[in-house]
Amino acid sequence: MAAMEDVLDLNADPNDPTRPTVCFDETSTQLIGETRAPLPAQPGRRERFDYEYQRNGTRELLMLCEPLQGWRHVTVSAHRKMGDFAEQMRWLADEAYPTADRIRVVLDNLNTHRPASLYETFVPAEARRLLARLEFHYTPKHGSWLNMAEIELSVISHQCLGRRIPDEATLKREVGVLEQERNAARATIAWRFTTTAARNTLNHLYPTPQQHVD
Repeated sequence: MAAMEDVLDLNADPNDPTRPTVCFDETSTQLIGETRAPLPAQPGRRERFDYEYQRNGTRELLMLCEPLQGWRHVTVSAHRKMGDFAEQMRWLADEAYPTADRIRVVLDNLNTHRPASLYETFVPAEARRLLARLEFHYTPKHGSWLNMAEIELSVISHQCLGRRIPDEATLKREVGVLEQERNAARATIAWRFTTTAARNTLNHLYPTPQQHVD
């Protein structure tokens, strides 16, 4: 329960440019091409696609978002290994928030989401430099829904990935357009589930305090 309350308290914190709270998450999407050219839409009839399709592999979407500021950044990657995570953290610290004193990162418990990934990727001095400015806050097991980056990935899924995307270039273009639109609109996330609400709603999950008798 401590991990849940830790993330909920972060979600409730007011905006602080010196200590931003940034959410990180990942998801896979399949690249699907057409085997036959679709029939264009006509009056009273939608565009039609053949039931057959061509599998063109998968790509990973690596999401960084600061919900209070209405900012997000999506990277399309061939995989999501230790090095990919480490590079995302370096970009976050050096490019996105170069003047922040401390960057609080909400993320789930994947084995790649560890300080060790930075040491596996960079020389020790560089890994240590980055980790001195990064503060990881992990969602509890079965509690990834506490990570607001999941909400942003859901938006991408519904608004961008609901059709066949044949290749990486098209995926990057489509995702990039949606990212720019949402950033320009400063689309924020209004998180309403608080620590107090969790204690009331999920009280059956909390352990019963032990009474000590002297």
